[in-house]
Amino acid sequence: MTKLPKPPPDIATLTKPKAKIELMRLRLSIEGHDKAYYQDDAPKISDADYDALRRRLEAIEQKFPELVSASSPTQTVGAAPARGFAKVQHAVPMLSLGNAFADDEVTEFVERVQRFLKLDDVPAIVAEPKIDGLSLSLRYEHGELVRAATRGDGFTGEDVTANVRTIVDVPNTLKGKHIPAACELRGEVYMLKQDFLALNKRQEEAGETVFANPRNSAAGSLRQKDVEVTRSRPLKFFAYAWGEMSDYPMEEPTQHKMLQWLAHAGFVVNPEITLCHSVEDALAFYRRIGEQRASLPYDIDGVVYKVDRLDYQARLGFVSRSPRWAIAHKFAAEQATTVLEKIDIQVGRTGAMTPVARLQPVTVGGVVVQNATLHNEDYIKELDIHLGDTVVVQRAGDVIPQIVSVVLDKRPAGAEPYHFPHKCPVCGSHAVREEGEAVWRCTGALICPAQAVERLKHFVSRLAFDIDGLGEKQIELFHERGWVQEPADIFTLKSRNAELKLEQLEGYGETSVRNLFAAIDARRTIELHRLIFALGIRHVGEGNAKLLARHYGTRDAFLTAMRAAADAQTEEGNASEAYQDLDNIAGIGDVVAEAVVEFFAEERNIKALNALLDELTEVLPAEQARRDTAVAGKIVVFTGSLSKFTRDEAKATAERLGAKVAGSVSKKTDYVVAGEDAGSKLTKAKDLGVTVLTEDEWLALIGG
Repeated sequence: MTKLPKPPPDIATLTKPKAKIELMRLRLSIEGHDKAYYQDDAPKISDADYDALRRRLEAIEQKFPELVSASSPTQTVGAAPARGFAKVQHAVPMLSLGNAFADDEVTEFVERVQRFLKLDDVPAIVAEPKIDGLSLSLRYEHGELVRAATRGDGFTGEDVTANVRTIVDVPNTLKGKHIPAACELRGEVYMLKQDFLALNKRQEEAGETVFANPRNSAAGSLRQKDVEVTRSRPLKFFAYAWGEMSDYPMEEPTQHKMLQWLAHAGFVVNPEITLCHSVEDALAFYRRIGEQRASLPYDIDGVVYKVDRLDYQARLGFVSRSPRWAIAHKFAAEQATTVLEKIDIQVGRTGAMTPVARLQPVTVGGVVVQNATLHNEDYIKELDIHLGDTVVVQRAGDVIPQIVSVVLDKRPAGAEPYHFPHKCPVCGSHAVREEGEAVWRCTGALICPAQAVERLKHFVSRLAFDIDGLGEKQIELFHERGWVQEPADIFTLKSRNAELKLEQLEGYGETSVRNLFAAIDARRTIELHRLIFALGIRHVGEGNAKLLARHYGTRDAFLTAMRAAADAQTEEGNASEAYQDLDNIAGIGDVVAEAVVEFFAEERNIKALNALLDELTEVLPAEQARRDTAVAGKIVVFTGSLSKFTRDEAKATAERLGAKVAGSVSKKTDYVVAGEDAGSKLTKAKDLGVTVLTEDEWLALIGG
């Protein structure tokens, strides 16, 4: 009998080993949602659910600070820039904001500012609507626009200069006197609600894809490869911030004065922005804007508060991924009621069975909603959902809606509770629910069409093999016809075409087929991290694929190590040296390590992988760090409280110099760099005879 999982453990009861597992689960989940939001412009959960994940992550990391890693979402911003655009390094990072969800959290923010600055009175605060759009940085030199870039991961964005020049609200030349020699001016690209609806109507009439909401529409329009497509889209821009400034255009600049200067320089600045002199003023602005939200011509999802004086901002500085001098006060989710007509089960590429509510159409926040996520079996039971129920639907952040409650007094007589199926609706295989999981999964991985198709779609996706001309529709067609059942089949299409005759398919011809084969042949050489990501191993997203590739370096080294770890796996676990090396990679941990080993322990996976490798020409090694340094190839562990540099700085520097940074000490460790209050890692290093360095000795070793 399958055991039902327990709810997420209370943070107060977490032990360090359990906290490590829970942090990995949260980090993997947030990493996936960051990619969906920042790279794909297609978020999968509401702002409220995403914020809840982050708050739980932050709370656990506060309790166990030694488990904080450089790859944690609390230490990063957004997602890496998408392929297709040149990369742009921001002179000053574009960080995100901390969130407040209640009035008392805003009060706490202001009190923290006062305590930090040792002020008796509340400092002046600028309050502005939080525009729901795409962040943009504009670099001007001698008053002329020279480059425009998206936020990306906060440090590196996408060069969208040509597209941005089509936006009327963005001046090519700054107006007025006292223009800085160089400056990065920042703001939000957005689309008016009425323009969004008109664009979707045109898209629908032309048979093109319609957008889910104005934010996705603006982001998708800005990132078009064809600048004329961007020109045809009604994009707007609000300026509200800056990054690098060679000098300021006034004496004693403040946030509010700089906004006025931006308006004089030719930008559109939101007219609702207000200077507040008390917490009460700020909260009154929040309530007023909230009441006007539906009537505003653009979408907002909260209010941003910023300390007005720039010298105060400089003193307050930053913590982790956000400034101490600003905070976002988020709005509650938008809701509506409708009737639940039925529940369908969707099967994903990993076999996960996800319930989706089919609803009577209802408008929520200006968008017609017909489907809503129900997450999993426990969620349905917790809400006591019956078919035919009147339900409350919520959209937070204009993403996939969810049912948040049932209107019990409107329940039809005789309505039956929904019973989650224990068989896959696609292939009929039995489903299982592992202990500690909330998801039922189909066991028919090799025979289930839903999984096979989704795994193949993942294989050719943009971050994997990215085969031009072989998208989701083509994969579905080729799989339906039995032409492509596993990845290797993609690379044998050309040799089998005398029999298949692709050029006879509707929409194909000799030229398109020739181009498809050329695109497939171009991917016979692939980077190692793309190959690892394309395998679709559970818990291995883009970030972890890169970690694995960088650690092992080459295809052969990676495969040899994984097979060694898999061969040593037993029911009691895995104590092999290969597994310990995998588990010890900073940012990987038990959950990912076990998933990778389980993949390589399945002989049918190995058979399919070998068939694929036979079709590939070369798997390019991971981008290598420097090899001409004193620590190149060495394994380093940092422990204790570091005073000369942060843990993240130390790790980044070591990896740049060719060292591997591990999270624990073993006999393979070359150096342990120990700060104050170093504990068990230092003790183990001494027991194993590992070289222990002070911070100064480490700096001397790496040349400062």
